[in-house]
Amino acid sequence: MEPNADYTVDFRGAIRWLSLLKITQLFRRMAQNQTIVVLGLDPDTRADLLKVLPEISYELLAVEEDVDASYMMHLRKRDFPMGHINHSKNKKP
Repeated sequence: MEPNADYTVDFRGAIRWLSLLKITQLFRRMAQNQTIVVLGLDPDTRADLLKVLPEISYELLAVEEDVDASYMMHLRKRDFPMGHINHSKNKKP
């Protein structure tokens, strides 16, 4: 069952590194609290996806696995609190 989402991407049969590049680009363009469903076959891509997206940036809403080894991940882009923004350009006096 596929939940309602703002975006759905189907990476079944896609090249792994290209899938990760596309999902990170899309995730950057998404507005806060928008959701995305990722469909895939490769368990390594699934694991890598959660590594390339900063943990603070998303909420994992659901993960479903099918008998054919495919999976569906439902993610929500989090609303960042101001205290978590990196101000590395600001130097202490």
